Amino acid sequence: MTSRSNPSPPALAPLAAHAAPGLDDVIAAETVLSHVDGAAGRLIVRGHDLEALASRSFESVLALLWRDLAPEPMEEAEIRSALGRARTHTFALLPPLLPATDGLAPVEALRLLLSALADAEGGPHHVLAVAAVPVFAAAIHRRRAGKDPVAPDMDLGQAADFLRMLHGSPAAESHVRALDTYLVTVADHGLNASTFTARVIASTKAGLFSSVIGALCALKGPLHGGAPGPVLDMLDAIGEESRIRPWLAEALARGERLMGFGHRIYRVRDPRADVLKGAVAGLRDAGGRIRFAEAVEAEALALLAERKPLRPLETNVEFYTALVLEAVGFARDGFTNVFAAGRMAGWTAHVLEQEKAGRLIRPQSRYVGPMPAPRTGA
Repeated sequence: MTSRSNPSPPALAPLAAHAAPGLDDVIAAETVLSHVDGAAGRLIVRGHDLEALASRSFESVLALLWRDLAPEPMEEAEIRSALGRARTHTFALLPPLLPATDGLAPVEALRLLLSALADAEGGPHHVLAVAAVPVFAAAIHRRRAGKDPVAPDMDLGQAADFLRMLHGSPAAESHVRALDTYLVTVADHGLNASTFTARVIASTKAGLFSSVIGALCALKGPLHGGAPGPVLDMLDAIGEESRIRPWLAEALARGERLMGFGHRIYRVRDPRADVLKGAVAGLRDAGGRIRFAEAVEAEALALLAERKPLRPLETNVEFYTALVLEAVGFARDGFTNVFAAGRMAGWTAHVLEQEKAGRLIRPQSRYVGPMPAPRTGA
């Protein structure tokens, strides 16, 4: 009996020469939904620059995103009515579930409530998912304040009803307009971390609710959806105009990041920041805070240009998001839930698009661990 080595295993398919740990510049999907041009500071949503969409309603942008992807086509008015009915449906789920959110952070409470949406639910799941977030987010906010949830009004638009369910009374038109603009502004933004998560889950045919809940879990991370609240913490810490420059200079000297400045993709000003700055300008009752924030922004940009001349750091969406959401009455620890209310539009559209593609997302990895000893046989 002689010994001989086992036959060599078949060669593995060649991989790219270098791994891209953050998937930078790796194209993982083709989409008709949105395009982020970081070099030009441009966001295109289904053929429209963001600035051209800013004056449209959230329902109108939903119609644009869902066009040719949803099983049943709906125009803006039909979507408005469908969302109203779906908000009423999801509100009926709250009584046995809301007490279970006690002690949870707002985004964890939202995750729990969204998990109650079963795959067996009737009606269009993409409509139900979008409608559910403001219902749940407002109920979570009120419960933390010791108040009962407020039932939806089917006749209102999504932004107006969100604020009414939050506060228990109709919101000022300027506040409704500002929130509507915010929801439109954050509705979709390329293949960001949460959207990519949604598409990966959708590619397994797990269903829309599982896909968007996974997306919310990705949004929860502080590197993705958790930045607007700390902008307000920074403004509070600065306190008054005489402290703006010394406070910012000391923070930079310590190597700290200035919240609301810089973006991984945009190398010039984030176009969403300009749209939201316009929305903030319409909130006259928050004028003192807004004027102070504008002074902070101007000084921060000047210091960043002076201290980091080779690294473009411009105002990003979080800076004016914080001002808009604070002005219309959201608690800062609930900002991520409001972000989810807008981004659910894009998540659902990407899930619908991925389901049409019908292909499992299964990238390769490069094994760099130790190899076992060669096999021998007798």
